[in-house]
Amino acid sequence: MNAPIDVSFFPRAAKPITSYKPFWAKRFGTAPYLPMSRAEMEALGWDSCDVVLVTGDAYVDHPSFGMAVIGRVLEAQGFRVGIIAQPDWQSAEPFKALGKPNLFWGVTAGNMDSMINRYTADRKIRSDDAYTPGDIGGKRPDRAAIVYSQRCREAWKDVPIVLGGIEGSLRRIAHYDYWSDKVRRSIVVDSKCDLLLYGNAERALIEVAHRLARREPIENITDVRGTAFVRRASQPGWFEIDSTDVDQPGPVEAHINPYQTTSEQAAGQGAVCEAAEGASDSIAADHRPASAAGQKDLRPTEQPLRFVRNAARAASAGPHPNPLPEGEGANAAAVSLPLPLAGEGRGEGLAPAGGGQGWGPSAQKHPPRPPRDKTVIRLPSYEQVRRDPVLYAHANRVLHLETNPGNARALVQAHGEGATARDVWLNPPPIPLTTAEMDAIFDLPYARNPHPQYADARGRHDGETKIPAWEMIRFSVNIMRGCFGGCTFCSITEHEGRIIQSRSEDSIVREVEAMRDQVQGFTGIVSDLGGPTANMYRLGCKSPEIESACRKPSCVYPGICQNLTTNHDPLIAIYKRVRKLPGVKKVLIGSGLRYDLAVKSPAYVKELVQHHVGGYLKIAPEHTEEGPLSKMMKPGIGNYDKFKLLFEKYSAEAGKQQFLIPYFIAAHPGTTDEDMLNLALWLKKNGFRADQVQGFYPSPMATATAMYHTGLNPLVGVHRDERGEQVDTVKGERRRRLHKAFLRYHDPNNWPLLRETLKRMGRHDLIGSGKHHLIPAWQPAMGEGYQSPRRKNSTAAAPAPTLQKKKQSGQAQPAKGRVLTQHTGLPPRPSTTHGPAARGAPKPGSPVGRGKRD
Repeated sequence: MNAPIDVSFFPRAAKPITSYKPFWAKRFGTAPYLPMSRAEMEALGWDSCDVVLVTGDAYVDHPSFGMAVIGRVLEAQGFRVGIIAQPDWQSAEPFKALGKPNLFWGVTAGNMDSMINRYTADRKIRSDDAYTPGDIGGKRPDRAAIVYSQRCREAWKDVPIVLGGIEGSLRRIAHYDYWSDKVRRSIVVDSKCDLLLYGNAERALIEVAHRLARREPIENITDVRGTAFVRRASQPGWFEIDSTDVDQPGPVEAHINPYQTTSEQAAGQGAVCEAAEGASDSIAADHRPASAAGQKDLRPTEQPLRFVRNAARAASAGPHPNPLPEGEGANAAAVSLPLPLAGEGRGEGLAPAGGGQGWGPSAQKHPPRPPRDKTVIRLPSYEQVRRDPVLYAHANRVLHLETNPGNARALVQAHGEGATARDVWLNPPPIPLTTAEMDAIFDLPYARNPHPQYADARGRHDGETKIPAWEMIRFSVNIMRGCFGGCTFCSITEHEGRIIQSRSEDSIVREVEAMRDQVQGFTGIVSDLGGPTANMYRLGCKSPEIESACRKPSCVYPGICQNLTTNHDPLIAIYKRVRKLPGVKKVLIGSGLRYDLAVKSPAYVKELVQHHVGGYLKIAPEHTEEGPLSKMMKPGIGNYDKFKLLFEKYSAEAGKQQFLIPYFIAAHPGTTDEDMLNLALWLKKNGFRADQVQGFYPSPMATATAMYHTGLNPLVGVHRDERGEQVDTVKGERRRRLHKAFLRYHDPNNWPLLRETLKRMGRHDLIGSGKHHLIPAWQPAMGEGYQSPRRKNSTAAAPAPTLQKKKQSGQAQPAKGRVLTQHTGLPPRPSTTHGPAARGAPKPGSPVGRGKRD
């Protein structure tokens, strides 16, 4: 029952990662921690490192940290791996701390993109860093992957540089950079790395490491999936599809009526046919249909021509070489051959790039389609996408269409012109890991703690040197990878892939037991059993043929695909088994929940609500309005309502008072001011007061970022004419601040801006002191601000003298009409509340409920 059987039948024609012959250095055994100094290397008996990993994060030997996973995977293959964590990038000297690597440098900015890590969505620099001891900011540079690569090259210029991590993964082609507000080149070009590994890179990394160990030049390693590199010449034997422009329809000429005479044609053109002058009737008159009055209709009739594919020819030629994916017109009525997608069907005059024979119009009358594994799509060049937003959106669309490992083709994008021209070549995405391979990676001997050099004076990691990111996942277990949600503002699918890679039940239990026995401070509470999405464990496509051919960006939008399994029974079994383990008191679920999937399995919702919710559950509807939701590829708010009913039902059955905490995004592309107003009204109607507001953050390569930059919607096709869908993008500090203010309608500091906006929108009816009003007409005295339970989310306010005296006497009470909340969306504290909220439970469905102004 617990055998590592894959739920996905995706064909994995790849060498298992555990089948390689170990490198000779395997004899040194396993290190308690990967060394970060020469002294640690000497203690292990090493004279050098085969691979040196450079990372922007502090080194935490835990499977949730990328460098620990990569280091332990390489160690299991027999390589000696050292780590240089958060080096001083002002010179190359800190990069020489472990000596010259024998094989290659492994460089990453860390678990987060360095720009997102260092700056807020308003481009303000952060003062903290969750991946640094003591939560101290400034320990990594901007665009850390580029800076670290440059310093590695300075340290030892002849050592190959292999770049990885999410920063490199999301910048593998020319991309819009939100912080400089311009399109930047591929990070492969800017970092001057020898090879970029994108996505989950264990499979590619192991193959590259063994080939380099066999002394194969890195410039010859160009056939590994999930890699990108620079080349200056075309690849022999490949077929190139030109997709450097968008399709533009030419002029459409009206069809000539075959029954028109010469004189009628001349009259239509404003001329007179002399040969027909004086003729009373035209020959064609007898062929015109009779009108309803029984007279011949003298108007020429024009019927549009309808092209239908020849059935006999279709049977002999096989399927169309470029079929439309599901959702792109595949189910349309019988029409002519479908128009090609961006990046498809544009190769009528192609020949093999290397001069090969056997494909092209001259080869045969009905040429076969080229093999996908030898086909490359040429994207618009960096210079083109930098100048032309339409071509940027087009390139983004093509990239996202080529993300399924089962049918993705290679991509190439030119950078530079003339003598400096070079191509950035992207091989297809990596083959997903099997369950057995996932188990092998997570069963490696992680210490599950930060490196000892980060310990405080007591030898602990939970004091002044605490690493917040480790503290957050300290007692959590990752059970799967990947996400098929396809949310346009999220890049998980582009990085981890949409094929769910799940661990076996036994492997998960082993990790929980190791955490229970080894991690200091474990109190019996598992903080999370999840992944990118909490409830996609062992979900996948019912058909391997469909799964390997599908090109849809999401399996759950606009509705859940009929070919997707929604059986949550394996996940329920995991929850039940783990919570029954000795020493485990409670298992919480902290990962994001896909509630539109959860409602398909009421048994899962019951197990979740009655055993795995610690008072409140965070979910992310993101918005309530169809406009922004369609640009996010998120389900409608009706799915939230269905989940809420189940949540409340099973909470009541268990005799528990629990609450849903919805999260929303402000200023997402496609969001109008009216959409944000409607969301604010929904929040007030349902009694929510959002203390944390998430503004849209244009991360590299995300589809929503392409919308933000270009003002076009790549989801429905990219065109230069009226067929292209325009997207309302929220830019500028004032408008972004307005959308945030709608989410925090309860903060008096936002009321002046909201009053001005509501008057401009003609919504004076929402200003007043009644329950149906959004904001009051009066403004509190200067210095009075909204007091959030989270200090960082509050606006400092000078208390009134009377209230100050009460505080000094220890009898402080909130002013009438105000409320103190424990957390976003939670009810007020009974000890500081007046009225009905203090006497009993809040009204169902209204988590904040009390304290609204009458």
